[in-house]
Amino acid sequence: MERHLVFEVRPIVVSLLYETLILTDDDVKELLDMREVIEVVEVAFREKCLGKVQMPPKVYLFYTKYDGDLRVMPSYLENLEISAVKVVNSHPRNRIAYGLPTVMAIVVLVDPKSGFPLSIMSGSWLTAMRTGAAGGIAVKYLAREDSEVVCFIGAGTQARTQLMAISTVLKNLKEIRVYDVVEENAKAFANYASKMLSGVGVQVHERPKEAVEGADIIVTTTPSREPIVMDQWIKAGVHFNCIGADAPGKEEIDPNILLRAKVVVDDLEQAIHGGEINVPIAKGLFKREQVYGELGEIVAGLKRGREELNEITVFTSTGLAIQDAVTAKLAYDKALSRCVGMKVRLVV
Repeated sequence: MERHLVFEVRPIVVSLLYETLILTDDDVKELLDMREVIEVVEVAFREKCLGKVQMPPKVYLFYTKYDGDLRVMPSYLENLEISAVKVVNSHPRNRIAYGLPTVMAIVVLVDPKSGFPLSIMSGSWLTAMRTGAAGGIAVKYLAREDSEVVCFIGAGTQARTQLMAISTVLKNLKEIRVYDVVEENAKAFANYASKMLSGVGVQVHERPKEAVEGADIIVTTTPSREPIVMDQWIKAGVHFNCIGADAPGKEEIDPNILLRAKVVVDDLEQAIHGGEINVPIAKGLFKREQVYGELGEIVAGLKRGREELNEITVFTSTGLAIQDAVTAKLAYDKALSRCVGMKVRLVV
């Protein structure tokens, strides 16, 4: 039986003092539960498919000499009366160079009626959670229901939230594999996975081929600019969550895999610009017409997800501003109900 998600639309109440709620990353971690994030992000995908959102393209600043970039992501979900703007960076060298996270973000939740900033919250964990949730939704609709072996290429924070989401939608996992160019990262992830999934085998691999071969689901979460996973390693029936390629020039999998697969994106124009398909399209190896559709179309029932056990499916995630908005609203509502965070008067 099809499950119809219901997003509770609560009226936004602003105090007479017009205070803005400040939430730290620790606050957001305390507030967000993966199952709830999956539910609201799935609603956001459906709303996008139905044409009920405003979401201009991401605006990029490229800090080329620092190997980094900054993105600005506004959105408005009209039916839900939710609007937000996120500012987020990606600097792969941060950990080693500055001891900072690779990705940091700030989200401003806005009252659509007045433009008042209801909340300013850290978006780092929020980004990791909403991206993980999108991966979980993709697995729900595109992976085989009997999937048991999940392989992770890349072992950072995003790998952890992908694991959280996948283990939420699939209950028969038996083996987790991981490969990372930094062995210590892979070991740390393996330790995390072992504690999180009691009774599930966890294996660190020294080479990506060993990790990939025979896996049912392959999750790539690296900043790579050249393929890591090759076509000849892939069996029929596998599903990919391609997460790391979220900017121009990035790619993680062999373009020949795309030619064999049902390719689903979160947003077609963003994916062409900076998703897993951006480099193959730029090189003429893949065409936009070969994209099967957007995840929201599948969520809304306009297109089918996995149709055959042996088909290869690929979800390419670029990250949508509407995901940030609904997740920020979820955190805001829970913060108000639990009296979490600090209120300040920023304006008026």
